[in-house]
Amino acid sequence: MAIAAHSFKGKRVGVFGLGRSGNATVDALLHGGAEVLAWDDAPAAAQKAEELGLPVVNLHEVDFATLDSFVLSPGVPLTHPEPHWSVKKARATGTEIIGDTEILARELAGTSARLIGITGTNGKSTTTALTGHVLAHAGLDVQVGGNIGTAALLLPPPGRDTVYVIELSSYQIDLMPSLKPDVGVLMNLTPDHLDRHGTMANYAAVKARMFARQDMDDMAAISVDDSWCAAIALQAARYTNAVTFSVKGQEASVTSDGNLLIDHRDGTRISLGAARSLRGLHNAQNACAVYVATRRMGLSPAQIEAGFNSFPGLAHRMEEVGHKGRVVFINDSKATNADAAEKALSSFSRIYWIAGGQAKAGGIAPLEPWFGRIARAYLIGQDAGELAATLEGKAAYEICGTMEAAVAAAARDAAHDASEAAEVAVLLSPACASFDQYPNFEVRGEDFRALVQKLDGVRFDKEVA
Repeated sequence: MAIAAHSFKGKRVGVFGLGRSGNATVDALLHGGAEVLAWDDAPAAAQKAEELGLPVVNLHEVDFATLDSFVLSPGVPLTHPEPHWSVKKARATGTEIIGDTEILARELAGTSARLIGITGTNGKSTTTALTGHVLAHAGLDVQVGGNIGTAALLLPPPGRDTVYVIELSSYQIDLMPSLKPDVGVLMNLTPDHLDRHGTMANYAAVKARMFARQDMDDMAAISVDDSWCAAIALQAARYTNAVTFSVKGQEASVTSDGNLLIDHRDGTRISLGAARSLRGLHNAQNACAVYVATRRMGLSPAQIEAGFNSFPGLAHRMEEVGHKGRVVFINDSKATNADAAEKALSSFSRIYWIAGGQAKAGGIAPLEPWFGRIARAYLIGQDAGELAATLEGKAAYEICGTMEAAVAAAARDAAHDASEAAEVAVLLSPACASFDQYPNFEVRGEDFRALVQKLDGVRFDKEVA
């Protein structure tokens, strides 16, 4: 059973955007007793909604002064490059503009359910999934959704002690005026979505709204590893319970070097060495955030460490898909550019690297500091030649063309690796888009996984032989 928006009973609500979350919003409002006027400028979406029996009404022809609320799809421009026509109509009549996550927040108000909101430029999906996993592993009633997986209003209604772990994009925060999480998490901030927010300062200001309504009964878990987040943490500490974390040597409440997590508030230490799905400094940052949030939910360090160690990871993101002796096979197909691939390359000391596809601007040149870790590269896709030119004289490579050829060659060579490395990685981290050979990165990763599973002697239990 999904959430019903009882807080909108008897109200007249416009909804623009009829994708999966938009349709879920309409359903929630209808089940809560609202009158709904739903619309999408895409004829196919409007027609599909109509076929589902939803109340489709052309909002171009509606006087927004008659609406109590207007629910906007997060992907529709609110401010930049210019406000959507529906936003202009709502503002002209003073009609509130909200999103589906705002409806969730209003439904949770006054219940005993708790909300963990997670945002940031990078790592928020893994952090959200890991938080949900650690809490569920400890036996709590947890619901995970938002910008990851299940739309907010498709989650079950709150039980007595339900914890909602919600990934929030800047777009969603922009449409969530009553956001007041029990724990708000900010992972990091780097330039992103500036076409939507205009400037980095505007983008950071939206993210900072995660904490704007909090008080000392709430907790703000904020990284201090970039200047934008550090400034937000300093401000938040004035009115809420702010706990900082760092993986880059900054002074913080909780720190990690990638192997050990230390809570300087009470001296707690947690090893990350057995958490095989949390390799790399970027995942240590995720772990710090999750540690702070789940301690706040009452978990012990031992419960958190057990959750870390049992976390399977997200598909196509540093996903361990098999191992044979000391050779581990890693599916990082979601790394579609050099910045993403850097996180994988920095996580292993001895790498048989499968890369290639449609190269992005700049190619793999930014990865040169990590070329010394590459035992050999296996290049696939249309821009293999471009990648080969960058690797020439810096790392051994061969142009394989296809994933099948690359997996076979990499597995063969890794099996005969003569180095003293404790672990050798056959790593698919393409640093390129997939569209020359696959419809998306998911299909590319699934192909890699399937090919690995066909190799003789490969195990899939994540226990190192």
